Amino acid sequence: MSLSDRAVAPDTRLPARAWRAAEASLLFVVAPIVHVAFFDILGVFAPLAVVTAAGVLLLAITPGWRWRELVAVSSLRGHGRLILGFTVVAAGVIFALVFALIPYRLFGLPRHMPETWALVMVFYPLVSVLGQELLFRPLFFRRYGDLFAGPVTLVLANAGVFSLTHAFYQNWIALTLTFLGGLIFAEVYRRSRSFPLVFVLHTLAGQLIFTSGLGVYFYHGAIPQ
Repeated sequence: MSLSDRAVAPDTRLPARAWRAAEASLLFVVAPIVHVAFFDILGVFAPLAVVTAAGVLLLAITPGWRWRELVAVSSLRGHGRLILGFTVVAAGVIFALVFALIPYRLFGLPRHMPETWALVMVFYPLVSVLGQELLFRPLFFRRYGDLFAGPVTLVLANAGVFSLTHAFYQNWIALTLTFLGGLIFAEVYRRSRSFPLVFVLHTLAGQLIFTSGLGVYFYHGAIPQ
């Protein structure tokens, strides 16, 4: 199936398009811009927590959404090659960037702060990935998907706002990797509608980033000189 095979069918139970367009604009465009503009006042976590809470509430009232989809592990069946291929390619890109840009930080976190690294490996999926994937995949596709002309526009828009929400890191590595990752996660979710699958892919990408040393680009204000 190609990227342009299928558009998201509108659900007549959803609120009016104009209302949902306003919701999406506030949640996925205005909020990240405000976060960047007022970062010194707002900090990292409070804006993300507010946006995540709002997104979860909107998802809860979105027709057709069922919370059991979060744990539909059967949807992972048949995707082993995709997961393995993604891991190999992501590792290649991530480690190539480390060697090219910051070779002295290779495996910096596990080498110098192994306890912190272990905590990141365990809690990053729950604290960061879970909320992001809820908002950018099920919520975005189910509540706002029909606002876009077709699948190509939908996937590009999803990747764009996924990257934008990482703009407070203020570096091109974070923006570029999250855009590319967003393209993959969005298209995988569009095709499979499997939350566990995109959760696993996102988790693997993040764990590779924080293990390799590239995670320094995902700490605000910690860009290597």
